[in-house]
Amino acid sequence: MFGWLATWFRKRRNAGSTIQADARRLIAHDEGNAYYNAQRLAARARAHGNAGETLRWIRVAAEIARTSRAEMDIERVKQVTDEELDER
Repeated sequence: MFGWLATWFRKRRNAGSTIQADARRLIAHDEGNAYYNAQRLAARARAHGNAGETLRWIRVAAEIARTSRAEMDIERVKQVTDEELDER
């Protein structure tokens, strides 16, 4: 039982590190559009039916919102999402 719990905590810690690394990479590439790019990737994953990847990119977007000065306009997020869903 404790082995399972330790494994679960290790996976959670590693997932958090990956999310932070993805957020830093998007911010370094284009801080002004980093939030929208993460939302675009989330929409793309959702369009392909990949729930795990969708959640991952939503978490990356939240991390970007928390740690950067990236622009976050809900109307632009809707536009980005619609574009990704229309491409499918």
